Amino acid sequence: MSVIEMILLSVALAMDCFTVSVVNGVLIRRMAWAVMARTAFLFGLFQALMPLLGWVLTSRAARYIEAYDHWVAFGLLAYLGIGMLREADRPMEEHDFDPRYLKTQLTQAVATSIDALAVGISMAVMGYERMEQMILPLFVIGIGSLLLSVTGFLLGINFGTNIRRRLQPERVGGIILIGIGLRILVSHLLEN
Repeated sequence: MSVIEMILLSVALAMDCFTVSVVNGVLIRRMAWAVMARTAFLFGLFQALMPLLGWVLTSRAARYIEAYDHWVAFGLLAYLGIGMLREADRPMEEHDFDPRYLKTQLTQAVATSIDALAVGISMAVMGYERMEQMILPLFVIGIGSLLLSVTGFLLGINFGTNIRRRLQPERVGGIILIGIGLRILVSHLLEN
């Protein structure tokens, strides 16, 4: 895989992180550097670790994991999305869903990186046989996700006030997360 292909793969995998980060920025509405850094770090870390996990598991268990990874991604994203939709109907002072919570950030990081597991499986099939071969692609994937997450956060924060006045970002975010989950599920089902 060339460096250009690695960058394109990184951008493709990071689109979910970018979208979720925009929603997080809209919800937070102000510069929260620690929250943004931790979320972006977790997104980058999980986007890099999942292909590694997929690559490691390409032994006998690979076909079993590949058979249901899309359901796991859909389930996690739907869970988050439904939670956000419920939050939209509650008064603001009663909200539990908060992108500043570590639990929320971890759930988002896992949910947005499940599809990267399949990338690791396919990398093993493409001939990546040694760990040394995996270092550069994993680094590029992780950095790409981190950078796009920060970009998404900044866009959400800077343009979020206008968006927040017009609509409830929790409702939009919930619909987006469920949509991402459905996209992952449907694209996988259509491939088979």
